[in-house]
Amino acid sequence: MSEGAERPVLRVVQGEPSEEELAAVIAVVAARTNAGGEPEREPKARSRWGDPAYAVRPVLSPGPDGWRRSAFPR
Repeated sequence: MSEGAERPVLRVVQGEPSEEELAAVIAVVAARTNAGGEPEREPKARSRWGDPAYAVRPVLSPGPDGWRRSAFPR
């Protein structure tokens, strides 16, 4: 390679893909790396009401006053 030449991003190691196959691979890689220049959005903070883990029943603790402890927040 000469000094001004850049390294290729993708390189075919085995086989002879068609132009359509190469275009499909390049499109997937470009979409995956966000080559469009559009900034990635921050995920929205999920409220406690929308959290699926909140719907999971806690482990019950048998024993004296177990029914009372079941009503306390986790």
